[in-house]
Amino acid sequence: MLKFKHAVVITGSIGSGKSAVCELLAGRGFEIIDADKISHCVLDRCAVQVAEIFGAQYVVQKEAQAKNLSSHAEFSTSVDGENLTDSCVSVDRKKLGELVFKNPTELAKLEALLHPKITAEILSQAQALEAKGKLYFIDIPLFFEGKRYEFFDKVAVVYAPKDTLIVRVMKRNELDRAAAKHRVELQTDIEQKRAMADFVIDNSGDLAALKAAVERFLKELKDKI
Repeated sequence: MLKFKHAVVITGSIGSGKSAVCELLAGRGFEIIDADKISHCVLDRCAVQVAEIFGAQYVVQKEAQAKNLSSHAEFSTSVDGENLTDSCVSVDRKKLGELVFKNPTELAKLEALLHPKITAEILSQAQALEAKGKLYFIDIPLFFEGKRYEFFDKVAVVYAPKDTLIVRVMKRNELDRAAAKHRVELQTDIEQKRAMADFVIDNSGDLAALKAAVERFLKELKDKI
């Protein structure tokens, strides 16, 4: 089994502030592998397969996006008699998200398509950073849910109470409370994640408090490894 002794996973729940923590770590000069960015790239590379599995209404022509036309423009899986290619279409993430977050079966289909490719890319980037022999961080939102990353053995959870997560998701995603609560509850409970973590970074307060929490985390990390 591959081992990554210089890697520390940053995880948490939707709305917990993982991105803010990673920005602070990057500001300190640490290299970050961002699973969300990787997943977005992989998703767009799989746009044609998304159209085949879920329907052409879940992908958009890139030309339309560039011209700020409707992001929900629908089209068939062929244009002028030619098959669509990955280079000319991308996924309408908002529309696809509305589908999969309401339907576990559809979510499972999407995960089966994307996760092997995402995992492979994370491993590739981690191997490159491991060769440098320096501490680095991997932002993996669904670390505990996925059970695909057993080769990473140091895990820090960015923590905020469930009610705080719901309020943040309501604001960020412009959702009502019920929809935000549903998205939070799709993931493993934040208290369970906190209990499973090697390190906890408290983000229940403001940015100043988070900066102090990150400094404490780095000191604890240095003392333990």
